[in-house]
Amino acid sequence: MASYEITSDKARLDIDAIHGFLSQSYWCAGIPRAVVERAIANSVCFGAFHEGRQVAFARVVTDKATFAYLADVYVLPEHRGRGLSRRLMEHLIGHPELQGLRRMLLATRDAHGLYAKFGFTPLAAPQRLMELHRPDVYGDGTPTRGAPG
Repeated sequence: MASYEITSDKARLDIDAIHGFLSQSYWCAGIPRAVVERAIANSVCFGAFHEGRQVAFARVVTDKATFAYLADVYVLPEHRGRGLSRRLMEHLIGHPELQGLRRMLLATRDAHGLYAKFGFTPLAAPQRLMELHRPDVYGDGTPTRGAPG
């Protein structure tokens, strides 16, 4: 089994690698590098490294007191199936700045089983939540029909 190092030290994050993955992801395709930089600067972030190369990432937007939103979680395809996403989540859930929060939310298309292992459940009262969703904010303004996200 490959050895991985997980850190929340932002100075170690490979912004180019993170931007490269996120800009091709279904949830934020086309995101500008400057936006990724700003998001990282204003979040609690986690990177996983294998042999010095960043292979996974997760970001938590939070007030560090009551609420957090888990975003931009990924593991590179060649490192999936090795328990890395579970280890990344264990590190994240145990992080000192994320303790005592009343609520943590996330959105996922296909990783419900992973997050359920850490206590995440479907919304108890979805009718209470609303969203302002702009899926084409990184594009040219032309609506993308059928795009997930």
